[in-house]
Amino acid sequence: MQKEQILEVQNVVKHFDISGGILDQLRFNKGKIYLEKKTVKALNGVSLTINKGETFSVVGESGCGKSTLGRTILGLYPPNKGQIFFKGNRIDNLSPKKMLPFRTKMQMIFQDPYASLNPRKTVRTTLEEPIRFHQPSLSKKEIKEKVEEIMAQVGVDPGWADRYPHEFSGGQRQRISIARALMVDPEFIVADEPISALDVSIQAQILNLLMEAQEKRNLSYLFITHDLSVVEHISSRVAVMYLGRICEMGPTENLFDSPRHPYTQALLSAIPKLGETGLKHIKLKGEVPTPIHLPSGCVFHLRCPHANERCKKEIPELITLDNQTQVACHGVEEKRI
Repeated sequence: MQKEQILEVQNVVKHFDISGGILDQLRFNKGKIYLEKKTVKALNGVSLTINKGETFSVVGESGCGKSTLGRTILGLYPPNKGQIFFKGNRIDNLSPKKMLPFRTKMQMIFQDPYASLNPRKTVRTTLEEPIRFHQPSLSKKEIKEKVEEIMAQVGVDPGWADRYPHEFSGGQRQRISIARALMVDPEFIVADEPISALDVSIQAQILNLLMEAQEKRNLSYLFITHDLSVVEHISSRVAVMYLGRICEMGPTENLFDSPRHPYTQALLSAIPKLGETGLKHIKLKGEVPTPIHLPSGCVFHLRCPHANERCKKEIPELITLDNQTQVACHGVEEKRI
């Protein structure tokens, strides 16, 4: 039985122009003056689908484009190319007014809860604001009851609703951020490293809260993180990104049991496991290239021990393997790896 898709991303490209003004672009070389443009190539043709009710995780090193992908999907950044569909409706080309009906269905939990909460507003005001905007027909009593209900669901005492963000701990602030996302009854949530700024003991509580909310509300998550142990615990499918491209993607169990892309193998080899000795940690040589000057061909070829001439010249496309994973690697395609 084919699962119902809630989100589809087709070949999305997002570049940022960081050239600055005319004076910043001026260069002088061999007696000639010219303008130099600088572009950060954050996403370079990303395609994926997310099913109803599943947790789809995106992992990779800092700067690989994970957060940019989440923000582009929600319309915070307009894509340069590609298409984004939510429940069959294309949303990347909609005006702000036409996008409004989808805002209640798609929400985001940011990495830093203190930065994402207005320090001048009480928790009650923060939680009431989206309800008043998107559901103006609700009475004051109904809004108050909903705020108290959602606060109780995320484990924050409703009696603290008139406090300010600085009066809460980091874990409590993240619970409030989750409550704000749940206030408009969304179907899809982008969780952008929601536990990375928290203590380990609090991380487990927040993860359990997200999983309970998913079960009760049939939520779909795009979970962005660099913590592979968390990914293995909560995800149904995983995509591994490197310099704005997906290099491997598939069911979590299959990808963790038999990673095929050299970059995925290196990432997974770095996970410490209790009771297992003699594990070989794959150490990649070289430094991560800058997204301003991407390498030709496969973006990973400068650090890959299996790279050949084809890898230097030709960009690999995702191919589907027997275990349902997809890999973008010439070495796997040619059965050299």
